[in-house]
Amino acid sequence: MAVKSQFHVLAVDDSIIDRKLIERLLKTSSYRVTAVDSVSKALEFLGLQEDSVSPNNLNQDSGINLVITDYSMPGMTGYDLLRKIKESKSLKDIPVVIMSSENIPSRINRCLAEGAEEFLLKPVQMADMSKLRPHMLKV
Repeated sequence: MAVKSQFHVLAVDDSIIDRKLIERLLKTSSYRVTAVDSVSKALEFLGLQEDSVSPNNLNQDSGINLVITDYSMPGMTGYDLLRKIKESKSLKDIPVVIMSSENIPSRINRCLAEGAEEFLLKPVQMADMSKLRPHMLKV
């Protein structure tokens, strides 16, 4: 019997507690997870760093089906990550989900207008995991 390949999620959050929580929820939902603590590490993983020497971005090998990112992080925000992914020719179709503990309608609307699939309020819960699967099927 063939094993169904797991969906691969890139989780980005500067808070170790939130990162571990989302990682555990995703793994419990049978997702494969790569967790990083900053937008710059996410960009590096996806091959989108400006100083990246590889002209053939690494993302083809990463096999990411979805990116879930915190909105508020030091340096670059989850919104910045969303924009970089959507501006990339090779990654623009990867669904991006933004998480935030702040319920700010203008922020939520801006993220959704820029191409985010979902905006989840923290703390993210098990029930939120079911909202992710339909977006992964698009990839």
